[in-house]
Amino acid sequence: MLDLSTLNPRQREAVTTLEGPVLILAGAGTGKTRVITYRIAHLLQRGVPPEHILAVTFTNKAAREMLERVNHLVPRARRPGAAAARPTICTFHALGVRLLRRYIDRLGYKPHFVIYDEAEQLAAVRKILAQISAPGEKTDPHAVLSLLSRYRNGGERAAAFAQPGAHALAEHVRARYESALRACNAVDFDDLLLLPLRLFREHPDVLEACRAQYRYLMVDEYQDTNAVQFELVRALAARHRNLCVVGDDDQSIYGWRGAEPANLLELEKHFPEVKVIKLEQNYRSTTTILEAANALIRHNPRRRGKHLWSALGAGARIRLFTFADEEEEARTVVEQIEADRLARRVPWSHQAVLFRTNGQARALETAFRRAGVHYHLVGGQSFFDRREVRDFLAYLRALLNPHDDLGLLRIANVPARGLSDATMQRLIAASHERRGSVFAAMQNPAVTAALPARARDCVAAFVRWLEETARPLRAAGPGFSLTAWAEGWLGPIGYWDELRRGEKTAEAAENRVRNLRELVAGLDREAGPEGSPAERLVRYLEAVTLDAEREADSGPAGDAVTLITMHSCKGLEFPHVFIVGLEEGLLPHARAKEEGTLEEERRLFYVAITRARLTLKLGHCAARRKYGQLTPCHPSSFLRELPAELIEPAETRAGAPVSPETARAWFAAMREKLAAHRAP
Repeated sequence: MLDLSTLNPRQREAVTTLEGPVLILAGAGTGKTRVITYRIAHLLQRGVPPEHILAVTFTNKAAREMLERVNHLVPRARRPGAAAARPTICTFHALGVRLLRRYIDRLGYKPHFVIYDEAEQLAAVRKILAQISAPGEKTDPHAVLSLLSRYRNGGERAAAFAQPGAHALAEHVRARYESALRACNAVDFDDLLLLPLRLFREHPDVLEACRAQYRYLMVDEYQDTNAVQFELVRALAARHRNLCVVGDDDQSIYGWRGAEPANLLELEKHFPEVKVIKLEQNYRSTTTILEAANALIRHNPRRRGKHLWSALGAGARIRLFTFADEEEEARTVVEQIEADRLARRVPWSHQAVLFRTNGQARALETAFRRAGVHYHLVGGQSFFDRREVRDFLAYLRALLNPHDDLGLLRIANVPARGLSDATMQRLIAASHERRGSVFAAMQNPAVTAALPARARDCVAAFVRWLEETARPLRAAGPGFSLTAWAEGWLGPIGYWDELRRGEKTAEAAENRVRNLRELVAGLDREAGPEGSPAERLVRYLEAVTLDAEREADSGPAGDAVTLITMHSCKGLEFPHVFIVGLEEGLLPHARAKEEGTLEEERRLFYVAITRARLTLKLGHCAARRKYGQLTPCHPSSFLRELPAELIEPAETRAGAPVSPETARAWFAAMREKLAAHRAP
């Protein structure tokens, strides 16, 4: 028999309430997955055939974990009357594939349809844009595909649709796009949800067959469902009403992906008889951390009330750091982590650093590399692996030594300068024949004479540009600014425009531009003042190369600090958490008020806080570097929503311990400063 004695009273109620609609409000760290798997196991032990049970979640990893736990709790041999059958535990998209494989012929498709990946979708969009665009007009296919996906999924209210003509463009492209896929008997990932919903609407017998099969329906992370997913769930559960949704509106942080927290908040509109069960006992964090999270999230007016509590004790107070800038921020984070490792034997793997945007990882990565601390970046690409950074470093190598084939070949036609793939292949072949570099082949009249006239002119222009741009590195004396030199050629070659042109959204493009501007701005500082410009540049490139090798050695496995964005940390937990960048404009993000997402920004901070098990440190900068210039920053308005008695300023300027009375006075002063900043 299934042992329910290990569950707390609210968890047991959630597991044993099997009939009718149920909303399980599962706060952070309250054992949500345990409740879902026990509930499925309980259904099986009560004699419900496995084929009548459907549990839907958002990731394949979560689905696999649930199925493994159910198999452990109720091995197949112990399931009444079902030796081989198993419950359906899958993602929304996997459910869509199951339904379409069975019924897609009803919609006029052949049964053996193909699922287009993003590259194939982009190819279809490019073809359509070529047909409808005016001569000389350039439209980013990535941006159009993203707009189209939001439009098809009912996300017309997204900020992107505020742009003039966005609706008309999406509708115009949609008809052609869907026709193009249909002609190839293909569907995309959006279709895996949209077509089953169309099946249910146009073929009632299909809907009835699915309702008869899936009599007990469970949905995990219900606060993350979008409009289409909600309609699918409602259609399946409308007759038998045995719907159990599990979620937490306080952890709804994916509005930018189309998630609708209203699906959870307004469940009674569609299922008036729903029973609400709250899971509030947290098994992860100390009382201090939970009280801070509770106080913060209460400032959101539209939410289902819940109060997390823990039997794990008060724990340490939350430490609050104020840094001069992001370099001091990163250096102090490393120092704190190393102090914990050496004095308290806290392994790196027990530490996590959380931040709002990917761009904040740059200074942190640099500090960790310098200190030799292993780290693993989650939810983002390493700063030094980003396209704009690799391109810039390749330019520096090629200008320092044009015979460096790796650097030269990466940037020869970036931005496009008429050096086509065919031209470069001929030059590479010539360099192999002559046992020389590609640049030597470009300088050889016997090689270039065999090229078409236009290609020959483009090669000559590129050679001249390399030689003229590199000349100051050898001719200039002390005091030469590598930063000013790089800024002087990046614009004229069109590289900034190249970065903006290649991105799906304007925000993504500006992030790349910002990353590179900050790298260029720090070139003189990182290269040091000693030596000629060429010697300084050699030293800079050597340091970057050694850093890359060190990161490769550390790898993601083993003992390493986790660097992670707040959006990526949901569902994870760490013994020790440091949240940095708690400033107005970062958190809450600068766009929050304009786009009406301030409550979601607060939920994001709530999620970040509730990742911590034992200790929590918070930090904000007095100034942060933007486009190479230090810009004053204000502490996040969310900080004043935390109870002062839970906060301990890290230290005074003299480094002496801070008394509770001093901490409270300091925090009160900071509140006044924030209030004055917010006043009109």
